[in-house]
Amino acid sequence: MNPVLVTGFGPFPGMPRNPSAALARAIGAALRLRGGPAPRILVLRTAYASIPGTLLPALAERPAAVLMLGVASRAKRIRVETRARNRASRLYPDASGRTAARLDLDPDGPASRRSSAAAQALATLRRHGLDARPSNDAGRYLCNASYYAALAADCPALFVHIPPVPRTARPLRGVSGQGSGKAKRSRQAAALAEIARAMRVRARHGR
Repeated sequence: MNPVLVTGFGPFPGMPRNPSAALARAIGAALRLRGGPAPRILVLRTAYASIPGTLLPALAERPAAVLMLGVASRAKRIRVETRARNRASRLYPDASGRTAARLDLDPDGPASRRSSAAAQALATLRRHGLDARPSNDAGRYLCNASYYAALAADCPALFVHIPPVPRTARPLRGVSGQGSGKAKRSRQAAALAEIARAMRVRARHGR
């Protein structure tokens, strides 16, 4: 079976170090420890050109499943994105200074595409003690655009938004699933690696 594709994003204005890239690599390391096909880790430039230039060629290689990560700068908890919409915004330029070429990502595509892996992923994250919530709005930026493209592929696909890395490593009292930054990221990597493995198994039996 083909490997799982795990993606993160590089830096963008206001986020000089994107934690989704480091988390994608940590998930890859966790998957390699369990054996099986080595995952492909892809850190996308935060630019619309990276979708046709990098993501679509990777999807054309028919990965077993696609697990996508992005950072939501104002999020306080993990967001499991249940769908991507066929919409973009011209209000927010990407890291190269360009905006979306058009408001509809695919003029021939459906209004939205949904992930069949979201419910199981949400349960897995919570079982690992992580504060995770479902979301039906992945925004109108690169995260949504890349997710919409991945959901058109013939394999399970899921996008997960993570909060930014806190400036302090001190645990937050009384908040479920919180701890030191390093410990929390380790739990995130373990849970997401488990999700990727489950998606790969699911792909063997059809979507």
